Amino acid sequence: MQRNLARGGQIRNLCAFWILGLTNNFAYVVMLTAAHDILKEEDGGGGSVPIINVTTARPVSTTTDSPPNSTGQPDTQYLSCNPISTGAILLADILPTLLIKLTAPFYILKVPYKLRVLLVICFALASFLIVALAHDVWFSILGVVCASCSGGLGEITFLSLTALYDSKVVSAWSSGTGAAGVFGALGYAGLTAAGLSARNTVLSLVVIPVLMGVSYFLVLTKPDRSRTLLVGSADSNTSGNSNSDPLNPNVSEDSNSDTTMLLREEKEKVKVKLTLQQKLRLVPPLMKYMIPLTTVYFAEYFINQGLHELLYFNNISWLNKAAQYRWYQVDYQIGVFISRSTVTCLPIPTKWLWILPVLQVANMSLLIAEVFLRFIPSFWIMVVIVLWEGLLGGSAYVNTFYKIRQEVEPQYSEFSLGVATVGDTVGIALAGAAAIPSHNHICTQRIRMRY
Repeated sequence: MQRNLARGGQIRNLCAFWILGLTNNFAYVVMLTAAHDILKEEDGGGGSVPIINVTTARPVSTTTDSPPNSTGQPDTQYLSCNPISTGAILLADILPTLLIKLTAPFYILKVPYKLRVLLVICFALASFLIVALAHDVWFSILGVVCASCSGGLGEITFLSLTALYDSKVVSAWSSGTGAAGVFGALGYAGLTAAGLSARNTVLSLVVIPVLMGVSYFLVLTKPDRSRTLLVGSADSNTSGNSNSDPLNPNVSEDSNSDTTMLLREEKEKVKVKLTLQQKLRLVPPLMKYMIPLTTVYFAEYFINQGLHELLYFNNISWLNKAAQYRWYQVDYQIGVFISRSTVTCLPIPTKWLWILPVLQVANMSLLIAEVFLRFIPSFWIMVVIVLWEGLLGGSAYVNTFYKIRQEVEPQYSEFSLGVATVGDTVGIALAGAAAIPSHNHICTQRIRMRY
């Protein structure tokens, strides 16, 4: 009976962490998928869309995806761009996350998990409402900032929380974040393709933060903090009765008195408390995980937000430039979901994590060359490349945190998992910063379209 109850609790926790991963990353994904549309919003929407004319490098007004030629008709002979790179949306979507992740590990454990989760939910709700109701691009970006605060605080909260449960929940969390990419990008692209406006599409997604609250407060079981925090500690190696408290052999597990629980709780707080100096000493050993992750994320997000909007094909009558951008995002997220869901089947040894950034940088180099030379003949070849990009990115993410959960001593894993989230965020922030000047440089070049 107890075994069945334990198994039922484990299944509930796996489901809960999968849903938490899904809902935590959903707003972030939707904002990046909608980046091209957000940047085309203008007072009230539906007006003319400012485009940079690449032949003159000056703004012109047109309702098409391409700058006009001398006859006033869209000129598809040359590359056209938004006046602002989608990297601007990426920066708004990642800089608040970076600030949170750089500072939170040193104070966040003092904040109760319930309060943290409520803040995550509130920021997510605000992001959807602001972007849906805003009539100015910069106010929309404020909504993107709220999504960033929600995602960053959520990631460091829920990844730290995995340290209090079975290690399998890391895989469930990662799979959920991958699913967020697929459902977020596919849902947005699908609803807009079906005729729903961008604003109404975003507004319909306010149900996502509600689902997060249901998952955390109703589905997830309470963590057995006494067992988790003491595993692997020096004091936990005491021999004797396995039902006794390892910190106090005189206190029996069979005792249900309030005094016993209070004594245990007080001693655990002392046991897991880390000084600032101890925390700083834990950071350097994490570099072997964080540096490859940072490199992978820099390359893939430079592709996503610096190049995807420029890698369009004019010879596809059924898919315009904006739609191609959205479906690239869907394709990428499918790759991420697949790789984040298979870590228990195909784990990568720690020493091989460096292969992933090498391959991702090769992808970035190939697609930079494609922007200028236009040598890839088919949209479908591009779809395969973008899928491969997503597979590499998702694999880097899930294997990094899975290895930390396995290799770092349990009493330090809660802090270490929180710190390691900085790795991907730094890579994304650097990619956003690099994407904007790169976009501006590319858009001032006279790049001829070959298809």
